Order: sequence, then C-alpha cells, then structure tokens
Amino acid sequence: MRRMMIGTGVLATLTCVSSAFAADIDGQWARGDGDAKVRIAPCGDDICATNTWIKPGTRGEKAGDRLVMTIKPQGDAGNYSGTAFDPQRDMTYRITVTVSGDSMTTKGCIVAGLICKGVSWSRIN
Repeated sequence: MRRMMIGTGVLATLTCVSSAFAADIDGQWARGDGDAKVRIAPCGDDICATNTWIKPGTRGEKAGDRLVMTIKPQGDAGNYSGTAFDPQRDMTYRITVTVSGDSMTTKGCIVAGLICKGVSWSRIN
C-alpha cells in the first residue's frame, strides 16, 4: 500500500512538471517567414505542433500535419530539448526550443547534428 501511494505521488509530481513546462509552449504560433501557423498543445505524454494554416503554394507542408515532440526542460526557464518525430516524413530530429514571452525559436538537427535548421516564431491569438 505504501509503495502504491509513493508511486502515485511520483506520477502526480511528474504530471504537474510536464504540464507546467508545457504552458510556456502551449498556444498558437506564427512562423517567422509568414508561411505557417501552428497550434502547440499536449498530446498524451508529448507535445504536438499541428499546422493550422499553410500559405498557399508552400511546398511539402499542409494544414493538419503534426510534429510530435518529446522534450524536457533544460537549465534556464523556457529552454527545452529532446526529440521530434515527423510522421509525414518518417523522420526523427534532435530539437531544442527556447521560449521567451511571445517569442520562440526552434532548432532541429539530423545526421548526428551535422544538418540543422532554426526557425523563429511569434505567439498569436
């Protein structure tokens, strides 16, 4: 009984930590180039970024595409790292996310970190 209570307490603590850091990232975001808008929200134990709007003519992306992020807080508040899975491309990336107020930057890397791309985002209503 005592083990079960301790286990339940640990699970509740982990859930609260996960929810607390997700709050910084949760919301609607517009990509810096103006070609996409995403909704970032918890999905199970992970965080999902789902395209809600894609500028007409943008190649390789469509509304409804989803990126599943398994990320954890790192160091300072607003810094996260982990992995992101793109089911549309069947690719997994190493990802870092930095959130500061209504600004966010993401950096995804493949090939052992040799090929990386950074993107800036602005929070929208």
